Amino acid sequence: MAKIYYDADADLKLIRAKKVGIIGYGSQGHAHALNLRGSGVDVQVGLPAASKSRAKALAVGLTVDGVAEVAAWADVIMLLAPDTSQPAIYVEQIAPHLGKGKTLMFAHGFNIRFNTIAPPADVDVSLIAPKGPGHRVRETFEAGAGVPALLAVHHDASGSARALALSYARALGATRAGVLETTFAEETETDLFGEQAVLCGGVSAMVKAAFTTLTDAGYQPEVAYFECMHELKLIVDLMYRGGLNYMRYSVSDTAEYGDYVSGPRVINQDTRAEMGKILAEIRSGEFARKWIAENQAGRPAFEAARHKEREQPIELVGAQLRKMMPFLDPVTIKPGD
Repeated sequence: MAKIYYDADADLKLIRAKKVGIIGYGSQGHAHALNLRGSGVDVQVGLPAASKSRAKALAVGLTVDGVAEVAAWADVIMLLAPDTSQPAIYVEQIAPHLGKGKTLMFAHGFNIRFNTIAPPADVDVSLIAPKGPGHRVRETFEAGAGVPALLAVHHDASGSARALALSYARALGATRAGVLETTFAEETETDLFGEQAVLCGGVSAMVKAAFTTLTDAGYQPEVAYFECMHELKLIVDLMYRGGLNYMRYSVSDTAEYGDYVSGPRVINQDTRAEMGKILAEIRSGEFARKWIAENQAGRPAFEAARHKEREQPIELVGAQLRKMMPFLDPVTIKPGD
């Protein structure tokens, strides 16, 4: 069984005795900064002078300075900029201020796993990766709960890297839900695979394919949207609460029977073979190399795909239907967002 840590396993005093710099103020950055401050930790946010996020952080009373200035001030530096931005930020603004006794932390192991960041030997390097988006990390903390997280130690120069990472996790609220110990490699590889095969890539492709199958057969797009997109949340909520068995318990016997006889036809041996190839590309570093190269080239394929996907028929139909359901608190993503 995996080792899981809770509040009783983490000493909050350890992180409270440190100055913590949060580099970045996006989805995870804002949650980490606010939760740590709420736990009594001395926090500063590091952002470029031109960052639009500066105003947001200042508006909630956080101390904001340049990345290099925060890195020089902090004992613990949590790097929460996008994966592809981190190496340049690290080399130019963080590395000059690292030294013995400092800790460099991550919420995703990408750059350590694929060797695009190489911290010095006298610095602790650890990871606390919440298993949920930043807004949920913040919401659950404010409600007195937390989001589970993964913990990993890449380098323990001080001998206390794990204890400090656990203390950080407690300040974040993660030990309320449970912190599972892993490695940078396992966290990175499983996270990338989950995103590509299931959570983003797999689900998106399946929803679009099912919608197109129905509309090509002459069914109304609006009905197809409800069946293939809208109701997906209801099913996932059941899984979230009680696994596949609770979902099957909650749906009709007809739906459950359809699960057993048709699920293996959709996700078949060919599908699993492709999943194996995806995992192999992640583990070999092929995916990372392609993604890094795409960013270095200015993201032409990425931006083209983003534009094309925003114009998919299911997206256009869904946007209209969601306008009629204000109780959903619908959101529209526009070009440039």
